[in-house]
Amino acid sequence: MDTTFSTISSIIKSRRTTKAFAMNGNKIPNGHIAALLELADWAPTHAYTEPWRFIVFENPTEFCQQHADLYKQNSMGDNFNATTYNNLVHQGDMASHVIIAAMKRSGLSKLPVFEEIAAVSCAVQNILLGATALNIASFWSTGGMANKPEFRDFFQFDVDDIIIGVLYLGHADVIATEGKRTTPLEEKIKWVK
Repeated sequence: MDTTFSTISSIIKSRRTTKAFAMNGNKIPNGHIAALLELADWAPTHAYTEPWRFIVFENPTEFCQQHADLYKQNSMGDNFNATTYNNLVHQGDMASHVIIAAMKRSGLSKLPVFEEIAAVSCAVQNILLGATALNIASFWSTGGMANKPEFRDFFQFDVDDIIIGVLYLGHADVIATEGKRTTPLEEKIKWVK
């Protein structure tokens, strides 16, 4: 195997989630974020629909306050949890950037929705792998309001669009590289001869 395969293999195998609270607050240059978004733009896409859309927050605390307030507005009464609210307010305190990743459904698209979701998921994976190559910590979150219609509406996406997640990017003093798989690969593959 050549060195390019070895490098790509190493990046894929060493990509790990680093929770936003474990980031150290150091800023990532916007040029690095732009480079990661360029990698995202090269994800596979059926019929060139390119359904990925990104909203980048250079100030994560601004996003986090909006996210927490949206949670509070939509979780009144018994559904409101003060701890959840506080966690949402402070989730990105130590992150450098927050990116909202969404699937923008084309009104003309005849493709199944799952293909568009898969394309955006590939775009997100490209960001995560690029971040790993740049020693940037990353956390792909679908918590809080991320999967709620109110979150989608807040960011002015259409009813057929889907928020795929919130990406927290930053630097961390320690980025885990050890990983594990719980099911042996042989149990996940069936070879047909």
